[in-house]
Amino acid sequence: MSSLPLLFSVLQPLENAARWLLDRFHYNLGLPWAWAIVATTIVVRIALVPLTVRQIHSMQSLQKHAPEMKEIQRKYKADRQKMNEELMKFYKENHINPAASCLPLVAQFPVFISLYLVLKHFTKNIPKGSDLSWLHFVPNITAHADSHWSGFVLLAVYALSQVFSSYFMSAAMEKSQRYLMMVLPLVFITVIAHFPTGLVLYWVTTNLWTVGQGLVTRRLVPRTPPVAGAGAKRSSRTPSAKGEPVPEAAAVEAAPAQPRPSGPTQPRRVKRKKGRARR
Repeated sequence: MSSLPLLFSVLQPLENAARWLLDRFHYNLGLPWAWAIVATTIVVRIALVPLTVRQIHSMQSLQKHAPEMKEIQRKYKADRQKMNEELMKFYKENHINPAASCLPLVAQFPVFISLYLVLKHFTKNIPKGSDLSWLHFVPNITAHADSHWSGFVLLAVYALSQVFSSYFMSAAMEKSQRYLMMVLPLVFITVIAHFPTGLVLYWVTTNLWTVGQGLVTRRLVPRTPPVAGAGAKRSSRTPSAKGEPVPEAAAVEAAPAQPRPSGPTQPRRVKRKKGRARR
């Protein structure tokens, strides 16, 4: 129990920073408290743009070298330690930082904690009678999301936006891992339902930002073609290297078709076998 006050004292600067930013949007710009949360979320995401650019470059590098990494995993699948060593060596040689794809998510965690603490003590730090509604839809952003029907609607929007957000964030992963990343956040809805509604509003805003960012990135950034790995399977249509014999099936396919005569075709004469001599 003695460590709990120490934890809150460490997190106090985060709470103070989030409250200061919310106060600027509310008192200086005149935004309602709910819209101040939305504006704070947008400011945070703009500040994370450099990390997002690094995330995009990291995802492109992972997609580009995916065949080579799969070949390393196949080659050393019996020795996990050796496989990890070779992958780390491969990352270093090709200047790949696999952790860069998680940087924006990790950087948002302190913001999440600070907003949670602010909303938890919100009514103690604002004048009584302040408007805590949002669009006349959410009556109180400090109440739990499951305390009003509007909170359940907001949770449904959160779930849908989280699926699309995870879809863009996990583009470089395998299909099984990608589906897991899309489904896993939905499992925690029962936990998120007990959070303040303003915190759910923060997550909805950041998810919608991620979706819009993913759509813009797909239009502006060209897809990086994968590098053919050393262990890529060759088919009969794969051109052979210089000096290698061409497979027979490939030679047949590569042989040009003989042109047919363009003029009228003559009827084919069938030679009849000579019959037996007449008796």
